[in-house]
Amino acid sequence: MIIERAKRVLRIEAEAIRRLEERINEDFVRSVEMILNCEGKVVVTGVGKSGIIGKKIASTLASTGTPAFFLHPTEGIHGDLGMLDKKDIVLAISNSGETEELSQILPLIKRYGNKLIVLTGRPHSSLANSGDVVLDVSVKDEACPLGLAPTASTTAALAMGDALAVSILEKRGFKKEDFAMLHPGGSLGKRLLLKVSDLMHVGEEFPKVYENTLMKESLVEITSKRLGVTAVMDEHEQLVGVITDGDLRRALEKYPDLLNRTASEIMTRNPKWIEADVLAAQAVQKMEAYAITSLFVFNRAGERTPAGIIHLHDLLRAGVV
Repeated sequence: MIIERAKRVLRIEAEAIRRLEERINEDFVRSVEMILNCEGKVVVTGVGKSGIIGKKIASTLASTGTPAFFLHPTEGIHGDLGMLDKKDIVLAISNSGETEELSQILPLIKRYGNKLIVLTGRPHSSLANSGDVVLDVSVKDEACPLGLAPTASTTAALAMGDALAVSILEKRGFKKEDFAMLHPGGSLGKRLLLKVSDLMHVGEEFPKVYENTLMKESLVEITSKRLGVTAVMDEHEQLVGVITDGDLRRALEKYPDLLNRTASEIMTRNPKWIEADVLAAQAVQKMEAYAITSLFVFNRAGERTPAGIIHLHDLLRAGVV
């Protein structure tokens, strides 16, 4: 019984969204064009469940390149209408189209001359009659068996809001790089914004020894810098090799007197590297390609003196991986 009831809810809400396809018409196109041509912001408003949907629509618009915010009608009639600029577009959401709080702020919207887009389940309601464009989000049935709790109607309003936002972002030519700029704390933002230079170890954190450094000293450097690796430099501070944990394991089998050997005897020549100004995500790709956990960093190709080193752990901590 529980399973069947749940499936019934999903069928009703899916049908509500499917029926919206028939209403994507010239009014929808006008709504998109109005928002694209808006010189201000999109001010989304609604009460109750419609208000919750409105907050999500405003957030989606803002995060996809359309400046938008949510204005609660009750707060609006008590001073917050001061947030409204004459250049803004108002997107009002009300399933009944007769919400009292919205009716109270309509006169000011009209006085300001703001364009009004209405999302409603009743295309001939008072709110709809005040709108410049009306988007019909009516549903045949609510998923609630009592027909009272907003369920399918809020789903339909949310889906129409998503359709608006996506249509607008595509018309703007909004790209994933733009999305990343607005989401610097998210994983996509980190992959598209963070560069190797932002995460690399430099200065005293950079592990290095010289060609003639004894391995007992080299081991101290590897251990103290806690990266499991050290650069091997020549007398001109140019990178000539690298000593990794793997090099140490192989050397232990080969040299009984490992601690008295020099770094140049143990190192691997031609270590892998990357440029400082490339995306950190490219460092991940290169490490995966060579099955290694660190890369030396140069300010530009052709240099011999490294600017730093980047380790897989740095990329993990930063959320790039």
